[in-house]
Formats: sequence, C-alpha cells, structure tokens
Amino acid sequence: MKFCVIGLGRFGYRVATTLADNGMEVLGIDSSESIVASIRDQITQSICLNVSDEDSLRSIGVEEMDTVIVAMGENFAQSILVTALLKKRLNIPTVITRAVSDIHKEILKLIGADQVILPEQEVGMRLADSLSYPVANMLRLTPNYGIMQVKAPAKFVGKTVTSLKLYEKYQSRCIGVKKGEEIIPVGSDYVINQDEILVFAGAVNKLVTIAKM
Repeated sequence: MKFCVIGLGRFGYRVATTLADNGMEVLGIDSSESIVASIRDQITQSICLNVSDEDSLRSIGVEEMDTVIVAMGENFAQSILVTALLKKRLNIPTVITRAVSDIHKEILKLIGADQVILPEQEVGMRLADSLSYPVANMLRLTPNYGIMQVKAPAKFVGKTVTSLKLYEKYQSRCIGVKKGEEIIPVGSDYVINQDEILVFAGAVNKLVTIAKM
C-alpha cells in the first residue's frame, strides 16, 4: 500500500517511520527542509512542499496514494483546508486527520475525513486508565467500549465461560486467554484456570467491575 504523511512533527514523523519499518511505501511531506532531510533515509521519499496548494499536491502524485495522514493538527485552519482538498478535489480513498480538539474533530468529520484522531487526548486517557485500574491492561476502542487483559478473578476459576453469563451481568464477553505472547480464542465451554490472563471485550464501566474482582 502507498501512504502519504503530511506534517512530519513528532506525531507525523513516528507514523511515517513506523509505516516504513512495516514495509509500506511512504511519502513524507513537510514545510521544513531540515525535517525533510532528517527523515529522507528512513522512508521511501520525503519532499519539502506547501501542502495548501492543490497543483503542488498533484505534481508530486498524491492522487496515487491509498491513504493520506494529515498529521499537522496544530495548524487548525490548514489541516481543514488540506483535508478538504484531499477528499473533495483529489478523491483520496482514505484520509486520516489529526485533530487538537473536539470541535476540530467535528469539523473534519463534516468535510469528509474518513478517520479523525486526537493523539494527546487518547494518550491522556490511556494514562488515566492505567493509573485508575492498575490491575488491568485496558485499551479503549471508543470512549465507552474497550478490550481488557486481567488475571482471572477468583470467582471465575473452575467455571465455563458460558456459565458466567458475562454479557447478561457485565455487558462483556471473554474472547481469549493469554498464553505467552499469544492470545488464544476461547469458546463458550472453556473452563477458566487459576492465575491465567483472560481477555475481555465490552462496556468500559463493566470491564472495570471485572478488573476489581
């Protein structure tokens, strides 16, 4: 797949280099010549460019990209303009844009961004979760739904997954058990063992209840 990352600050730089490390073809764009030079040997191609100009974007082949990540969230107006150009004028299949506030996020959605992320907010939420629920390893997929790894509660040990009636009681499901570095899916007849790490998916507030058992 072909990716383009526009804005190579700390966030965009990490996205671009990680995509390249994963074997993807990556075009990086930034207005700073020094940043473009610093990343040149780590991704497929890096270009210093004014990204607010449609003709400039066309000239470097942005239309050929499968996904464009607009990572320059600090410049509120420019990120909106570039996202609109990519979706409305250049017809990029997938545009992912970084936002810096909820209002910014809503505007980006209205103009057609396929996905909007708020990295600082999401990192802050993960930190707060890790401090609030230290017994669990939780990842929120949405503000109210997540996935959690937690040591099997004592009251679950020796029982089958189906007998626990997890969805009825906790709006959650046990979807796997951790074995070494692997997550092994479990069925409804799986018997939970002492000290093993279980993986649950469900409503965050109910996952917290399970984690505290």
